[in-house]
Amino acid sequence: MTTAAHHTPDAPRDLVGIGIGPFNLSLAALADPLTGLDAVFYDQRPAFHWHPGLLIDGARVQVPFLADLVTLADPASPWTFLNHLRARERLFPFYFAERFHIQRAEYDAYCRWVAENLPSLRFHHQVDAVRWNPERGLFEVDYTQLDADGEAEALGRTHARNVVLGVGTEPYVPDPLRPLVDDPGVPVVHAAHYLDHRDGLLAAGHVTVIGTGQSGAEVFLDLLRHRPAGREKLHWLGRTEAFAPMEYSKLGLEHFTPDYTRYFHGLVEPVRDRLVASQWQLHKGIDADTTAAIHDELYRRTLDGGWPDTVLTPGVHVRTAGRIATTQVELHLEHAQQKTRSRLTTDAVVLATGYRERPLGRVLAGLDPYMRRDGHERPRVDERFRLVLDPCVTGSVYVQNAETHTHGVGAPDLGLGAWRGATILNDLTGQEPYPLPRRTAFTTFGLERGLPQIPSARGRRALTPLVEGI
Repeated sequence: MTTAAHHTPDAPRDLVGIGIGPFNLSLAALADPLTGLDAVFYDQRPAFHWHPGLLIDGARVQVPFLADLVTLADPASPWTFLNHLRARERLFPFYFAERFHIQRAEYDAYCRWVAENLPSLRFHHQVDAVRWNPERGLFEVDYTQLDADGEAEALGRTHARNVVLGVGTEPYVPDPLRPLVDDPGVPVVHAAHYLDHRDGLLAAGHVTVIGTGQSGAEVFLDLLRHRPAGREKLHWLGRTEAFAPMEYSKLGLEHFTPDYTRYFHGLVEPVRDRLVASQWQLHKGIDADTTAAIHDELYRRTLDGGWPDTVLTPGVHVRTAGRIATTQVELHLEHAQQKTRSRLTTDAVVLATGYRERPLGRVLAGLDPYMRRDGHERPRVDERFRLVLDPCVTGSVYVQNAETHTHGVGAPDLGLGAWRGATILNDLTGQEPYPLPRRTAFTTFGLERGLPQIPSARGRRALTPLVEGI
């Protein structure tokens, strides 16, 4: 491997990262002290920002501050959140604040501090294609360098021994509402862009929030707090059968450990798919503090008698939607349990309908002939977060937050980012720059092969647990 500080233009990189979200930023921070590793990371944006449209005042990250970019793999790293506080002379105020969960805006500021100081990051670089060059035994990464206005300035190509994809997720819009979002004249916005439209939403006569997860709860609470008592004119609707709390018990949280990730990866595909669908409350529910704050705000508005002008209805989905004149939207609703239908006219809609993994096809089209896929045509990903490719490809393509179908609900969780990054670097270097724990959970998630026989009692036949046939 070459040294990044002495990289020559024609020399291949050891690692090229595509996308600079929290997970590739974590990987870049962990790679930074590895002086023998030549790595570079590209992102088309002008700078790092983490969900800027949802940095609502007071909204908190749902994992502890120890789930920063590096601590759970290297607590002595200079890129920890605590070192960020020290650099900003905020360590003592944080100590007295006694906050285990920090605000989203503070997490964003921390990540921007790391991004502004890492030399391996290249913003204003849009990756266009990745190909395998069998003659050279290297990946070719084509990119477009963008100017300050986001326009193409120059084309470039980098050769790499390995690639890591961290392109993240994109806002999901249900099909019935997609035409309305695409029409700039209609006030229908995804929660990802909430703060950009907040003033207009607060001024709207009636606002409907669709989505009963954490983002929907935070948007509803922010609107509620800033609209006059008795004239709130808010609807909050969602598909789930309740405004369900997030599973946050200590043993429940062990689903976000390396132990569970390894267990999940070892399951067969149909079981994995069934589990992901059933485990939504582990990561898509609402945290207890937010539900309590919503109830407190609603209760406060009953103190003088009467009820707030709000409607909170779970178990509802939008069948179709359309415009009325130029400023209103009509939503056609159906209640799943009652099998009843209704219409709702509203002046604005906020879609807190979540995110989906970005398709990898555009960037990886050149690798398609080499990729191995599962029964649903999704890329297969091995236990070390590598795409399963044809053996003739001697380099590795790692993925971050694109492997929920193979590694479980922990894939998008910030708490596993540093561990996954360390796993990738250990595999890539063939060494162990980051020793990782062998065990991380009290729960044993499966019956392992090779367990000793249970002694028979009073002549009964001994039982040997097996994975098959239980």
